[in-house]
Amino acid sequence: MKQLIKNFFNLFGLELRRYQPQFDPTTQVYKAIKKIKTDIIFDIGANTGQFALDIRKKGYKGKIISFEPLTTARKKLLDNAIKDNNWIVHEKAALGEHNGFVNLNISKNSVSSSILPMLSTHSDAENDSVYIGVEKSPLITLDSVAEFYVDQSSNYFIKIDTQGYEWQVLNGAINTLKNSKGILCELSLIPLYEGQHLWKEMIERFQKEGFVLWSFQKAFSDKSDGRTLQVDAVFLRNNDI
Repeated sequence: MKQLIKNFFNLFGLELRRYQPQFDPTTQVYKAIKKIKTDIIFDIGANTGQFALDIRKKGYKGKIISFEPLTTARKKLLDNAIKDNNWIVHEKAALGEHNGFVNLNISKNSVSSSILPMLSTHSDAENDSVYIGVEKSPLITLDSVAEFYVDQSSNYFIKIDTQGYEWQVLNGAINTLKNSKGILCELSLIPLYEGQHLWKEMIERFQKEGFVLWSFQKAFSDKSDGRTLQVDAVFLRNNDI
């Protein structure tokens, strides 16, 4: 009977299997932030608040500080956060390595939007990722605003999803990183955006900053052949695990 049910779902391109929390990406992240007693999450590249909503469902009750520069996505983000008194949406700004202004490339699917030019390796793998417009946004560093949200007793965690611009975000967060307990960062396995740093450089940088790779999760794959293009990686402070 079980096999018949599985075969039925397979006809529609679906796979039925027992839910195992340890293999659920958001559960893995929640267990990591719980382990380091996180009370503040910097949600960089929040889009419409998908990450914050998911981590709330898993049980995280601490403060969330979301950053999103795109006007349309930020409007939905504000709508999602409005009833959550512990969820703050920072004023409209992209994060990078200096303060100023920057042009954002808007993708059709919103989530693939980036400051960096997109390569065909990305757009060929996902047609809806193509750029359809440009929007100017303030650009700030995390170091310039983090002090307004944390103090010496804070156990904060940094989530970065900026579509190839992660290295620049880190360059603008040198001081904030020193006291961060953990990081969730999207890593590209192949170049998807012009000038981005790939997974190996990113891991080496986090290791030099005193973090240990805690877990990997598949984030973006080529629909045509199944190749994994991006992963989400959780890093925890070495002396906290």
